[in-house]
Amino acid sequence: MKVSEIIKYYSKKEIKEEIFRVVKQREVVPYYGSNFGSRPQAINYPSEIDDYVISGATSFHISEERWSNPLLLKQDMSKKELDKIRVGWDLLIDIDSNFLEYSKICASLIVEALQFHGVSSCVSIKFSGRAGFHIAIPFEAFPTKINNRPTTILFPDAARTIINYLKTMIKEHLSHEILQSDDIKKISAKTNKKYEELIETDEDGTSVFNPFKVVDIDSNLISSRHLFRSPFSLNEKVWLVSLPIEKSQIMDFDLKDARPENVSTEVKFLDTEKTRNNEARMLFIQAYDWETRTKKEIIEELEGKIKLPEKAIPSHFFPPCIKGILRGLSDGRKRSVFILINFLRNMGWSWDSIEKELMEWNQRNVEPLREGYIKTQLRWHARLKDIYLPPNCDNQNYYKDIGVCIKDNLCEKVKNPVVYSLKKVRHKK
Repeated sequence: MKVSEIIKYYSKKEIKEEIFRVVKQREVVPYYGSNFGSRPQAINYPSEIDDYVISGATSFHISEERWSNPLLLKQDMSKKELDKIRVGWDLLIDIDSNFLEYSKICASLIVEALQFHGVSSCVSIKFSGRAGFHIAIPFEAFPTKINNRPTTILFPDAARTIINYLKTMIKEHLSHEILQSDDIKKISAKTNKKYEELIETDEDGTSVFNPFKVVDIDSNLISSRHLFRSPFSLNEKVWLVSLPIEKSQIMDFDLKDARPENVSTEVKFLDTEKTRNNEARMLFIQAYDWETRTKKEIIEELEGKIKLPEKAIPSHFFPPCIKGILRGLSDGRKRSVFILINFLRNMGWSWDSIEKELMEWNQRNVEPLREGYIKTQLRWHARLKDIYLPPNCDNQNYYKDIGVCIKDNLCEKVKNPVVYSLKKVRHKK
């Protein structure tokens, strides 16, 4: 691309305005075709974008973190020092692949997984500029605290936890969708990887396709002062624009849409005006709960004994917390959907029975959830191969926080609502 064409592109008023809107409170590093500019830098006025481009900048790279003053940043700052000047951070999910069709499939599943957690209005997506996508959730959607710690200081660990959780959640579906579009031989030929490199052995010794060998979401790359390509910035390898697109248009996206001459600024990236406060609370809670479970996958008293009952366990065997939820709630309804689905599955209830129970319960809530939300949750769980326990009793973000933890004598002897019911049934027998 000629220098004059680069200058012409960035000089467009609407392009400058969109770049400037996103870079506020962020570290901004221009790229000069073969090397990055010095750090730290910031953009305080739209006209500064012109100055950088005239000086040879071909693209702009910005921080996931937001700072009280980006120019206070220094090399080798301690986490404590960084925490003092960090005022927020956005969750950025970087989907990278050499094959656009695989990136599209992965991006669609991530968006679906976020919607599963009630995160929808604030989710934005953009083409990375080559063959991947960036999916983002703004800081305004986060809870202010997690486990009594300010969310501002949880970067990068919280971002890694959420991304690893989402990867686990979509892995089986991603594998299925990719294998629907191509067989292993074609994938092997396209990626220049041997069959053995694409296969891994799961827990029961079965050989399975690992989709993250062909499309990558690397959470380990996330670190403090990590940069990503700014929306509407050019990619020097292919001279395409890192273009924001609608979530519904992922599978229809075409590379020609990202040519500089075709770009429109109608779709915004990290649009905080569309963000609802606390929208991502459920995502954070369930990701942290998942992390706890992966460190200790099964509670001691059920180790080696998890087995679905042959006959569905009726509700009079349920613990007080589950009965409290089923009476209807004014708060914690989305978390309760997650609890109820996992609990009732472990009680041996059929999917039809679970759906019927949830729909009836929803009408008892002070303000019912949308039926579509509940059905989305049911569909996701129905697609999962494994059955998981509901959160443990001592998880502060669930029963206690919702206000349904009313203990009886048996509660003191168990760690999970499922154990309560199994013990009660056993005692009855």
